[in-house]
Amino acid sequence: MLKAFLKKLVLFFLFFFPALLSSQVLEVRKIWDSAPHNAFTDLIRYRDFFYCTFREGASHVPKDSTQNGRIRILRSADGLHWQSVALLLNVIYDLRDPKISIMPDGRLMVLIGGSHYVNGKLTGMLPHVSFSEDGKAFNYPQPVSIEKGVRTGYDWIWRITWDGQTGYGVVYQSDQNSVESRIKLLKTSNGINWKEVTGFDIAPAPNEASIRIDNNDNMLILLRREKSANGMLGMSFPPYLRWKWTELPYRLGGPNFIMLKNNLLCIGTRLYSSGGNKTVLYFTDNKGNIKKSIELPSGGDTSYPGMVLYRNYLWVSYYSSHEGKASIYIARIKLPGIKDLK
Repeated sequence: MLKAFLKKLVLFFLFFFPALLSSQVLEVRKIWDSAPHNAFTDLIRYRDFFYCTFREGASHVPKDSTQNGRIRILRSADGLHWQSVALLLNVIYDLRDPKISIMPDGRLMVLIGGSHYVNGKLTGMLPHVSFSEDGKAFNYPQPVSIEKGVRTGYDWIWRITWDGQTGYGVVYQSDQNSVESRIKLLKTSNGINWKEVTGFDIAPAPNEASIRIDNNDNMLILLRREKSANGMLGMSFPPYLRWKWTELPYRLGGPNFIMLKNNLLCIGTRLYSSGGNKTVLYFTDNKGNIKKSIELPSGGDTSYPGMVLYRNYLWVSYYSSHEGKASIYIARIKLPGIKDLK
């Protein structure tokens, strides 16, 4: 009887209270692994609930529409117990990389990448959006409209950030006839109709980008580049037409970031290393210089973190395959003190 009790106790602590990895990482737990491949997360706090969204699929990339990825949305009041509230799908497009935000009118919006595959070949990309008025019912994903002269048929608006009544996002594009992709800054008032603000001449192969706007209306863009190129950090003042870009001393994968006090940033991304990929948090200055880093339990196919500051803790969603198939995890982290970052 005692032996059985101790076994249950050990299993309880292994599941709910994993070993501390550092003085900052308080706990990490797996919250979803139902699909063969669960990946590409985002996280938000809305009306007293956490919302975590991600892609479910048969694999990282589908061969055709029969393997199209779907978007799962979970919610939790405490970050411990999670319930599925929506599963979004499309018969034509593989849905992936969902990014969740709160619109100016108070609705939840999920911005989703849509890719069309035929026999394993990508034949088009079209972003989609889904909306919810209560966080319980989400409508069928609908395609966005990018203004004529900007859209290419291979368009991906990777994340949206709202500033007042305007939402901003970076679209990356390829006409499939050129080797290099290109990016543009777009804006929207309703999440559906998008117009160009400005274009960027950045190489090689820019793609995934996250935007944040500080209290002085400065806009920062954290940008991934392919071909083993390092990430970029851009900064601009309104109306966001002139930009200063800084090359970071590290690569990015699934980049996200939040702004902290004293011009500090917390960057969540993939760490590329000879010992294997990890999901990592970099605490940096506003030029991206690392002051402290925290590696999360992860490996293999991993990254794409969502981040929320709530009650003096940093909550991070991410995916990882270090325990087998790609699964969804939540970490609760104590932020480093300012003195630890100087």
